[in-house]
Amino acid sequence: MVTTPYQRQFRTRMKRALRLRAAADSKARRYAQKLADALRLSQDAAAQLNALNQLYNVDVSTQTILVHDLLDVLQPEQLSTALGQSTPGEELQLFNLIPDGNGGQPLPADALFGELVISPPVVMTPPVQQAESALPPQVLETAQVDS
Repeated sequence: MVTTPYQRQFRTRMKRALRLRAAADSKARRYAQKLADALRLSQDAAAQLNALNQLYNVDVSTQTILVHDLLDVLQPEQLSTALGQSTPGEELQLFNLIPDGNGGQPLPADALFGELVISPPVVMTPPVQQAESALPPQVLETAQVDS
């Protein structure tokens, strides 16, 4: 089936957006796993520092402020659960034939989609009026009658 430039543009933009989403998902998974591992390490360090505090009768902080705040928000098990409940590439994308909008013509290039925008944006400016025509008609008529 023959597709219009509009439909091909949609397909190209959609594939790029899906690749971007997959890359973001991959990074999120990698960093979530690293964060979960780091929080587990911090819990091990806190247990060791707590034992040292008791053994030597000192009071050394067991966690940094950042780690303390992160553990207040989430636990490593929560991250592991979230990672375990989904798999990479879990959402299959089916490309349906989209309606032939815009008369089949592609839309202008858009930087949001990583496209090179060649032409400057169109800025509508009001036409320049002469000072005389900027006055209301009643004022102009009165000025002409008086002269």
